[in-house]
Amino acid sequence: MKIYKVGGAVRDNLLEVKASDNDWVVVGSSPEEMMAEGYKPIGKDFPVFLHPETNEEYALARTEKKSGTGYHGFTFYFGKDVSLEDDLSRRDFTINAIAEDKNGEIIDPFNGQEDLNNKIFKHVSNAFYEDPLRAIRLARFYTYEHLKDFVIDDKTLDGINRIVSSGEIKKLSPERVWSETARALNSSNPNLYFEKIISLNLVDPFFSNLIIPNCDSHSDQEVRWSELQINNNFGLGKNLPIPNGFMNTSSILKSISKITKNTKGEDLISAIKSSHFIRNEKIITKLCTLPNLKENKDFVLKIVKEINNTDFSFLSDVPNEKVEAEKIKIYKEIIHKYK
Repeated sequence: MKIYKVGGAVRDNLLEVKASDNDWVVVGSSPEEMMAEGYKPIGKDFPVFLHPETNEEYALARTEKKSGTGYHGFTFYFGKDVSLEDDLSRRDFTINAIAEDKNGEIIDPFNGQEDLNNKIFKHVSNAFYEDPLRAIRLARFYTYEHLKDFVIDDKTLDGINRIVSSGEIKKLSPERVWSETARALNSSNPNLYFEKIISLNLVDPFFSNLIIPNCDSHSDQEVRWSELQINNNFGLGKNLPIPNGFMNTSSILKSISKITKNTKGEDLISAIKSSHFIRNEKIITKLCTLPNLKENKDFVLKIVKEINNTDFSFLSDVPNEKVEAEKIKIYKEIIHKYK
């Protein structure tokens, strides 16, 4: 059994960037031997194990062959005869196909270090075409500060065009695409992810209607998604499993973005109710930092602050059927105060 550090951890160390986590590949072992050593199996499609002490992931060296469509359309082989180079050859880019042994020696069969020095994304082999998510993952790699200036090798760009024209992207699991998107939204350069989604023609079907990639005015993931939505007329995400929190925040932004001092009283009350100004004060405050609300943020913030400073406890003595009417009276008073 030989263990090697692989992938992004090696890449980042070579670039003198602290890696967020480590990935390990095990050569010359079997599932039975791994479990006998105390490793906990977690892989569903191929053997991946958690280290008994560090909880880091260790995967058996494997090869894979396309046998159908989608993420599960692969046949995996992970016998003891699978070499380290075999395993590295199925990886996406040469800069991610570098390994390091326990003595710190670098194993680089596909010249990934040269491509690191030249700042080039270059695919390792034809296996790149077999998983279309790799095109979307490439877009996400641009969100890393230390990779955002890399260029795409011409042959790799041809490969991405081939993936797009094949229609395979449509067969991707929406959950996998959202996972990449969520990570991008949590990065320091989320705009670059969506810029690449556009420039690499990856918009359909998961990013239909995406034209403006700007979404970095706030650090909060949900606010960033909402900014992307308002910049694209709230037409995004129909084919993605958007979490409820993201949808709720976008819905609030859509509602409050229509509020101005000239908004009719009944429309303003409708917006206050639908956006739940009382329980969503923190969210609304965050949304008001967006440049899209520059003109009306002061008015919105005054209203939301006044509502949340109002004592509604007296409503506990009001008959249930009259509570809503009493709330509306209070909303009208507050609106009149600031109009």
